[in-house]
Amino acid sequence: MRQILRWVVAAAVCSAALMAISGVPATAGGKTLKIVALGDSITAGLGLPEKDGFVARLQAALARQGIAVEVANAGVSGDTASDGLTRLDWSVPDDTDAVVLELGANDMLRGIKPEVTRSALEAILRRLSERHITVLLCGMRAAPNLGPDYDHAFARIYPELAAKYGALLYPFFLEGVASDLALNQPDGLHPNAAGVDAIVARILPKVEELIARIRAQQPS
Repeated sequence: MRQILRWVVAAAVCSAALMAISGVPATAGGKTLKIVALGDSITAGLGLPEKDGFVARLQAALARQGIAVEVANAGVSGDTASDGLTRLDWSVPDDTDAVVLELGANDMLRGIKPEVTRSALEAILRRLSERHITVLLCGMRAAPNLGPDYDHAFARIYPELAAKYGALLYPFFLEGVASDLALNQPDGLHPNAAGVDAIVARILPKVEELIARIRAQQPS
């Protein structure tokens, strides 16, 4: 089911002491940073209460670091990379500072040709670059049953596109979670609350790097 895009209210600003420890101010130039998480059901939080989904947990983790941002949940269950491209303009508003891009899992599960996935992701990255929106590209891996040729072609998509468009790269969004029964829902595909926490803990340094890059690009 398509979810209504919403800005998640930023957590209360942490104390000055905590912000000093983190070394990252809550705002830049008086403007709260806005990040869109553009993805599929993993981003959307399928099967979980909103508070346990990736977006809510990521924002809470950033708040604990003294980083106040607004994170929008633009995850749509079942979306392929081509679906994400189709809805890109209305999913990523004009005032967006950065995008966490997590697409490709459904392409792989459906056996969509890697060149189709690459083309869609490249179009997304190109259009976001033209809009001067910083991107953290989250990689995905192919299932072994698809064969080595598919695996190699699919695996090359993310690092090659990140390098081409100067995007930050998190090589595998489900690192440490995929295939772990304790961290997944009964379907074996979607992380449970503990799995989401594991994803957030691993990706948090890259998101902090994304925020630092945004601030460095903004006028002082």
